[in-house]
Amino acid sequence: MDAVRIIAASRRDLARASTIQDVIVEAWQSQALAEAIGSHLAIVGPYEVRSRAQGLGDAGGQFSGGLLCQAPTTEGLRAAQLSEVRDVKAALTGLCQLLQEVCEALVSVVCSADEEGMYWTCVEAMDTADESRDHVAGILEKLEARERNLA
Repeated sequence: MDAVRIIAASRRDLARASTIQDVIVEAWQSQALAEAIGSHLAIVGPYEVRSRAQGLGDAGGQFSGGLLCQAPTTEGLRAAQLSEVRDVKAALTGLCQLLQEVCEALVSVVCSADEEGMYWTCVEAMDTADESRDHVAGILEKLEARERNLA
């Protein structure tokens, strides 16, 4: 499945998340997706972005908060469905938006976390999402520089 479709599904499911666990599962799903997209682009993406894409893949794989919750979804990990990234710029822009929305959802969760472990899980998820967003922004900058050089 194309990355843009998976990102849209992730954004929709994050918007529907109604419990702390749901939000953490969606944060985990988004990080797995960042890892999958980064790893994909590191192999088949434009040459100029491959090293930064590898960094995105590595950053995306750092968050393990989903392990603290029940099974992520009945369908499993959405990132496992990734088969292609047709429009790299659209996928990265959508991923950046998704990671921003994850951070915003986690901020509200942190405020209502009733146990210290959950609080720190949310903080870890926010840090990881921010790091992934930084990698995505770097890749987008490289793509824009590439387009300017080709023009």
